[in-house]
Amino acid sequence: MSIFPTMGFQQDTVVLIPPWLEQLLHTPFFNVCRIHADAARSECNMFCIDCNGEAFCFYCRSSRHKDHQVIQIRRSSYHDVVRVSEIQKVLDISGVQTYVINSARVLFLNVRPQPKSGKGVAQICEICGRSLLDPVRFCSLGCKLEGIKKNGDASFALDGRNEELTMDTSRGSVSSRQQEEGLREGSTQDMYSSTPSPPSSNARRRKGIPHRAPFGS
Repeated sequence: MSIFPTMGFQQDTVVLIPPWLEQLLHTPFFNVCRIHADAARSECNMFCIDCNGEAFCFYCRSSRHKDHQVIQIRRSSYHDVVRVSEIQKVLDISGVQTYVINSARVLFLNVRPQPKSGKGVAQICEICGRSLLDPVRFCSLGCKLEGIKKNGDASFALDGRNEELTMDTSRGSVSSRQQEEGLREGSTQDMYSSTPSPPSSNARRRKGIPHRAPFGS
């Protein structure tokens, strides 16, 4: 069954938002599984697109979602993220800011609290106003969802744009600023400062010409 049923405002119009996405964005993750609470990998950090239900753990996936489309959710600074390599198989994520965290390229599920914007930041999220690193429209999947509802000029339906995104990644298009975001989550100075700081006054000071001490009489 297609994850994008052909139902919309008009006949034969492809739905811009898959029916399971809003459930994903509102699902609480990382609670302890009620069935496997004593197991080592009991945190509920997975979501099944086919079942469109609640989060579940590693062991539930093996027993109840073996042949289903499952997305694994991860955490960065207490916020839910998903790897680009996983989510781009089922959603068009074009226009959403991505980051490199722990050597993996990810994007955030929902809007985060807005830190103080750095000076000279030209790109911001169209929905929440969060400062962005790259010339994209949204900071998260949640903001893209709101943008689609508000304007209808974007879509989550796959049409090949994710393939271009994958090619750009293989060519090394991940910027050093994205890497800084992964290393220093929430530090606007490190994320947005593009001009190197001037050297200290001690570094600019030239040593004087050495003088030999006079010989004693």
